Amino acid sequence: MAKVAIITGAPNDQSRLNGLVLYAAKIISEENVSYEIIHVHSLPAEDLITAKFDSEEIKQANRIVEKSDGVIVLTPVYKASYSGILKTYLDLLPQKGLEHKVILPLVLGGSFGHLLAIEYALNPVLSALGASHIVNGVYTVDKQIKRIDHNAFSIQEEAQQRLKAALETFTKILKSEKKR
Repeated sequence: MAKVAIITGAPNDQSRLNGLVLYAAKIISEENVSYEIIHVHSLPAEDLITAKFDSEEIKQANRIVEKSDGVIVLTPVYKASYSGILKTYLDLLPQKGLEHKVILPLVLGGSFGHLLAIEYALNPVLSALGASHIVNGVYTVDKQIKRIDHNAFSIQEEAQQRLKAALETFTKILKSEKKR
C-alpha cells in the first residue's frame, strides 16, 4: 500500500486550510492510500525557529516524510507566498528529503491574484529538496471553504472537482511508481 505524508502549514486547527487537509485525507483513503499528517503548528515552536535538527519531534516528522511514497504539501498564502511556519519545517528536512517522492501542492489564498504562488514560490523550494515529480498543484480561494462546525468544513463543488481530479492523478501516479 502506498504511503503519503500530509504536511500542513496551517497556523492553527481552525484554519480553513484544514478543510483541504480533511478532504485530501478522505479522497486518498478512498483510493486505498495510507497517510500520516504533520501539523507543523503542533511541532515545538522553539525547535522550528532555532532549527533544532536533533529535536525528537522534528526527527519523528522527518521519519514520516522519509517513509512516504508521496507528500501532499498544504499552505495558506501570506504576502504572495507560502506560510512561514511551513518554511521553518521545510528548512529542517534533509537536503534531498523529497527525492523519489510524488509531490502535490495544495494552496489556499484570499483571491486568485496569488494563483502563481505555487509555481513561483512553493515549487522551487520543493525542487530544491529533491522533488522531481511535482503534480500540478491546486489553488483554492478561501471563500470556497465554509466552516460548518468547530472542525468540519464544506467545500464548494467546483473546488471539490478540481481537488479530486488532482488527488486522483496524484494517487494514480503514486500507485504506478510503487509498482516499479
